[in-house]
Formats: sequence, C-alpha cells, structure tokens
Amino acid sequence: MGELTGRTALVTGASRGIGRAIATRLAAKGATVIAHFGTDEEGATATVDEIGRAGGTAFAVGAELGVDGDVETLFAGVEAGLAGRPLDILVNNAAAPPAGPLGVTTRAEFDRLFAVNVRAPYFIVQRALPLLRDGGRIVTISSVATRMANPAQTSFAMTKGAVETMSMTLANELGARGITVNAVAPGATRTAANGPVFDTPGLAELIAGGTALGRLGGPDDVADVVAFLASDAARWITGQVVDASGGLFLGPRV
Repeated sequence: MGELTGRTALVTGASRGIGRAIATRLAAKGATVIAHFGTDEEGATATVDEIGRAGGTAFAVGAELGVDGDVETLFAGVEAGLAGRPLDILVNNAAAPPAGPLGVTTRAEFDRLFAVNVRAPYFIVQRALPLLRDGGRIVTISSVATRMANPAQTSFAMTKGAVETMSMTLANELGARGITVNAVAPGATRTAANGPVFDTPGLAELIAGGTALGRLGGPDDVADVVAFLASDAARWITGQVVDASGGLFLGPRV
C-alpha cells in the first residue's frame, strides 16, 4: 500500500515525457491516475498500460486544450471515470512549447500559447474545485524560464509567470479548505521527445556546465518533486514555486 492509496489524480499531458513520469510515479504511490492527452491517444494508452503492468490503476481521457469546449470535454471523461469518487490531486502539466523570439512569434502562436498554458489550467482548476476533496493538492508545471532572460522563450516565459502568480493567489484562496497549491519549475530536462535537441554537439555539456549539480535533468527528477508535493509530507507547503532544475544558472561557478 502506497502513501497515496485510495486517492485519485488527474495529470494533464500524461502521454509522454514529464507528464508520463508524473502519472506513473503517482500511480506507484497508490493513486488512481487519470492520464489526459490532447492528441496522442497512443501515448496515453502506453502510459496507462505501463501503470497497469506495475500493478497500478489508471485510465485515459482525451481533450484538446486551448480550444472551445476543452474543459467540458475533459471533465466529461474525468467524471465518467471517477464514477462519483472525488478528485484528490490535480497536476496541470500540459503545455504548448515555446513559439520563438519576439521577431518571429505570430499573433496566432502567441494566442495559442496563452490558451493552452494559461487559460486551460485556470479553467481546469475552476472546474475541478467542486470535485476536489478538502485537503487536496494542485500542482502546476512552470519553468525556470521565469527567472532567466531567454529571448527565444519570451512569450512562453510570460505564460509560466502567469501560472506561478495563479498558484500563489489560489493558495491563499483555497487554504481555508486545506488545499495546497504550488508550482514546480523544471530546467533543462531531457525526454524522449526532445532528446534530439540535446544531441546537438556541445549543447548538453554546455547546459550541464551551468547547472550546480552538473547534469541534465530527467522526467523522474521532476516527477519526484511533484509526488512529494502531492503527499501528506508537503501539507505545510503552499503558494510556492519549487525549482526542480538541479540549480540551473544560479551564478558563476569557480
């Protein structure tokens, strides 16, 4: 029996990468996991199958985020799968990737980023609250882009700054129900999807050299932080942004 046995968790963007790692980690701790996917049904099925092979329980729910009716579609599947049970943990992980620097980002790309990365998490929380048990957990994935000046990620960083502010203010609002609300900010995290990017000669070494712990992160590094925040051990932590970057770009190394 794990420390999350008997609890339910919704993880958005759980078909691969960090989202899959979070879903499998929460399931390994005993939670029944709802693995959301936008378009990658095959990936979400693989996540559910991996959880099942390990002895856990999960089901997949599809809903493209950032479009009209997205939250309604998502929660129709969530509520059908929960069959009257409450929700204990909400992890807002799904996000659109950076759209490029100021000079090339289009209005449509900018609007898409905010629709997926800001509007969707906000209204997912709104819709989840009637289902969320008192003492529940809300965790939203942010990025170290909010504390670094990266011209290639300006609009993306803006979206992550927004959800960090959302987490802080909602923590203050929902504390009366014992619900904690936090954000987790990964740094350079190598996944199956972005692996080719880090295969660029010298890039992985460059980033690792600017990281206090001297290596790239992996999905499990982030998933462990989320699992901690979802646990009873983190009951006194709320309104915080937890940096899960291994100390990326903290300052000069001598």
